[in-house]
Amino acid sequence: MDKNTVLIAAIALLAGFIGGFLLANNMNRSEMNAMRSGSARPAGNSNSAGQGNSESLSPEEIRAKVAEADANPDNFAFQKSLGVGLYRYGAMKQDLGVLEQSLRILTRANAIDPKDFDVLVALGHAHFDVGFAKRDQKGFETARDIYQKALVIRPDDPDVRADLGISYFVQPTPDLTKAATELQKVADTNPKHDRSMQFLVEVYVKQNKLTDAERILARIREINPSNPAIADLTSLIADAKGGLAR
Repeated sequence: MDKNTVLIAAIALLAGFIGGFLLANNMNRSEMNAMRSGSARPAGNSNSAGQGNSESLSPEEIRAKVAEADANPDNFAFQKSLGVGLYRYGAMKQDLGVLEQSLRILTRANAIDPKDFDVLVALGHAHFDVGFAKRDQKGFETARDIYQKALVIRPDDPDVRADLGISYFVQPTPDLTKAATELQKVADTNPKHDRSMQFLVEVYVKQNKLTDAERILARIREINPSNPAIADLTSLIADAKGGLAR
């Protein structure tokens, strides 16, 4: 991934790893306490964004909860809540080890109930994040398989489809055509989903479709003029135009 992609991705993420962007990139005190008690909240759009807490869980606390999950492998509610909680925490802290623990527990929860949407989404994100951290193509492929299963349950979920599209763009060997197709689907059906549009602008720049990139950037400016990526996306298009002119 080149430096411009890294820059825009960092703006889009703000904090944490890349997958899910995120379920939430902040955890408040009540969520942290829920992690300690093993009753972490299910995945979903968090209302606590912007209320982040820098408090950390100790390695001993994490090991104890993982051991408890291992001792109760048939307890779906516990596997789900802890697995999702560990994913959220590992993403927030950018801790690959915690993310890999969440993968193991979420995989177990998914084996118990393969149709639980929250588990599928968190599991897909965990594979995405680990793949991104390790530059592992297989991780992205696994994440996409899981996202597709989640989309069977909720075919109109814009965030999952956006993450599906983004996975094609940020994987070690990008597939720009598939990325554009999936991201354009989100933009067409959810005209205020500016996160998908941010990456669609980047994809179009990579494809030298600068008129399309400018068109999507204009939509971002219209629906969210305070989007922090606008300045860098503008520069990205300008640089691309300058390169074509040389």
